[in-house]
Amino acid sequence: MDIVAERIRLPDSRLAAFWQAIKVTDAVRERLLAQAVLALTVRQKLPFEVAPVHGLIVLFGPPGTGKTTLARGLANEVAKALTPPSATLVEIDAHALASSAPGHSQKEVTKIFQETIPALAAAGAVIVLLDEVETLVVDRYRLSLEANPIDVHRAADAALVGLDRLCRNNPNVLLLATTNFPQALDAALLSRADLVEEIGLPDAEARKQIIMEVLRHLARHWPAIAELGKDIAFFTAASDGIDGRRLRKAFIAAIASTLETARDPNKLKPTHLAAALQAMRRDIKEERDPWRHAEALVHTRTPPAK
Repeated sequence: MDIVAERIRLPDSRLAAFWQAIKVTDAVRERLLAQAVLALTVRQKLPFEVAPVHGLIVLFGPPGTGKTTLARGLANEVAKALTPPSATLVEIDAHALASSAPGHSQKEVTKIFQETIPALAAAGAVIVLLDEVETLVVDRYRLSLEANPIDVHRAADAALVGLDRLCRNNPNVLLLATTNFPQALDAALLSRADLVEEIGLPDAEARKQIIMEVLRHLARHWPAIAELGKDIAFFTAASDGIDGRRLRKAFIAAIASTLETARDPNKLKPTHLAAALQAMRRDIKEERDPWRHAEALVHTRTPPAK
């Protein structure tokens, strides 16, 4: 299995909309972009001992909040901000690094940080997306040697060592990591992060924007759906606590709730959508939400000199 899931030359028009698709505040967007651009510029001029910047940004939050989409959009914006505007986005499949063969995971992790990424960086700026990074750098202190193979520990060690070497030897590499479970991450990884940003559930204004956006797209094909916009305030309130992905899915679920609306979405009524939103909230209450129990994470961290 190839550990590099995808390579994309940036800027890419397909990713242009991703940056605005996830409804976060302008302050969050500016903070992410500023830190990312800084990581790719200051490391070109200052030694690590003077400016201990690892080039690592971690996005955390509950599932469905758009962390991966936002990271891809961020990568595209960073590429546009560089001179010349060019970079390669590399998406790593962390699950492909796992193996039951003794020593395999450690070897693959070492290879990705010391061979694969540096080889790509030889041709220019590289932005690496490590989705579900807890799969790669699990908290070693919470592991049991009886329940977890020693290879898991060694793979985490290899990732941290590889990250340190990568940031020193390849200043044109930026790492974007996402996780639903920050409490499962090794503290040593978080200490190396230049920025740890929470991407939480959408607030009322963000939910309103999502609903309006979905209604606008649906109405292009089924004009009668635009009438649901009259009840935007009700839908915004009824969607409290629902993540962006599920909020969008609620519209599809509402359309699929009856054969009549499935055949002709123009017949979608406010009651259909209200019922779908209620069902989504009920499902969420019944689910376990482990990320909420994570230790408090600050937005910015100063990495220790290594």
